[in-house]
Amino acid sequence: MFTGIIESTAKVEKIESEGTNKHILFSSNISHELKVDQSISHNGVCLTVTKLGKGMYWVTAVDETLQKSNIGDLQPGSIVNLERSMLNNGRFDGHIVQGHVDQTGVVKSIKDENGSWIFEFGYDSAFGNVTVEKGSVAVNGVSLTCFDSRDGSFSVAIIPYTYEHTNFHQLKTGDKVNLEFDIVGKYIRRLIGISKE
Repeated sequence: MFTGIIESTAKVEKIESEGTNKHILFSSNISHELKVDQSISHNGVCLTVTKLGKGMYWVTAVDETLQKSNIGDLQPGSIVNLERSMLNNGRFDGHIVQGHVDQTGVVKSIKDENGSWIFEFGYDSAFGNVTVEKGSVAVNGVSLTCFDSRDGSFSVAIIPYTYEHTNFHQLKTGDKVNLEFDIVGKYIRRLIGISKE
């Protein structure tokens, strides 16, 4: 389990294809602290460390992950947000994030507010996912609070620290992002759907 509080970023150094899978080599300033078999959130996608190198580590992404997230769009030089799984004695600073991306969304607009940034995201509501006003959502693994929540879109405010210490400062209008909707909201929606059947 993760909390959506990004620890660091990683850069893609190399990508190797094997069948429908992709092996991805990342470099990061926390690489030396990682272990083989450790689960790490990359842009909100939980991937397992398969091999370690000096200042680098490998993960493998299967076809479903590549198709349902922006991991399949990564190229050498791409930057991703990193978070290790939550310690059971740590503070719960974000919200419950499973590392299971529900769907991708797209950056609809970015507004510079002279000290912060307003990002508007769009997504296909046909998948059944929703946001609520002041509710939680993970965008590329970052725990954020929604506002202007509408069918198929929502906005978030990004403070300077988050903007500089995640890959938000590289996002442009039209870019694809990974979305994980609030698990509590998903269960409630599921229960309401069952009760109507």
